[in-house]
Amino acid sequence: MAQSAVYKSFLVPLDGSRLAEAVLPATASLASRSQALVTLLHVIELRAPATIHGERHLTNAAEANSYLEKVASGLRASGVMVECHVHDDGEYNVAQCIFEHAQELKCDLVIMCTHGHSGLRGLLFVSIAQKTLQRGAQSILLVFPHEDGSAPPFNLQRILVPLDGVVAHEPALPVAIELASAFQATVHLVLVIPTLATLSGGQAASGMLLPTTTRAVLELAQQEAREYLDQILVQCHSEGVNATAEILRGDAAPMVLRLAEHLNIDLIVMASHGRAGLDALLAGSVAARIAGSMERALLLMRAEGRG
Repeated sequence: MAQSAVYKSFLVPLDGSRLAEAVLPATASLASRSQALVTLLHVIELRAPATIHGERHLTNAAEANSYLEKVASGLRASGVMVECHVHDDGEYNVAQCIFEHAQELKCDLVIMCTHGHSGLRGLLFVSIAQKTLQRGAQSILLVFPHEDGSAPPFNLQRILVPLDGVVAHEPALPVAIELASAFQATVHLVLVIPTLATLSGGQAASGMLLPTTTRAVLELAQQEAREYLDQILVQCHSEGVNATAEILRGDAAPMVLRLAEHLNIDLIVMASHGRAGLDALLAGSVAARIAGSMERALLLMRAEGRG
């Protein structure tokens, strides 16, 4: 990603398990292209279980330092700049500790493994990823290991960018364009317009009371979405990035996931801003639903205007 790289400092929390190490191919691939500094972090957890993901838990600083240095040597062999840090004060709240280190070290990207294919994934998103974004971190990359726990490759060919039609809420776009340039990947843009049946909250109530008016508003939104996407396509092509765009109708989260599966997407890049309504179809709850069902890498970033 040359000298204009979006991300220059990565924080990679590791717990000592092979499962957590599923982040390493993505870390090496991104860091080598952006010349970023990688900080490997292990947090000594108070009252930690004896094992984690079926492996012995790292419970003291010396053991953790030795482990991190071993991992670091592999990354350094790939030309990646790496530092190691063990937080040995003992923590009950590991998620909070990760966030604080990201802030202290001024890391602009946190890379984490979701630790499995179960309901715990949603818990991880809520407790770490979303809180980290809300409290000021810029971006977090979630890597999903294979069913057997092995690390997936990170050779981006197809990047999906869900949009909501509001330029101020699209920090995902320049990042996706730069990643596409670095990996020679194709960017697929998608904007999901709800139908009358898939509206939620206050919009659903309005739809029931004023179905004809609401339907007309949604049709107008679809027309405006086409103009919006056409402008972004011009921007992508002007920067030498191959890009496609489409508009879908329905519930945002399942539609995005279905498209990702159909296109065999390698990475979804999206913002999480916690808003609701037609001006912010990809609110935090939608991002959480996507994270809870993903099988591919997901790059989340804090939307502009959020502290």
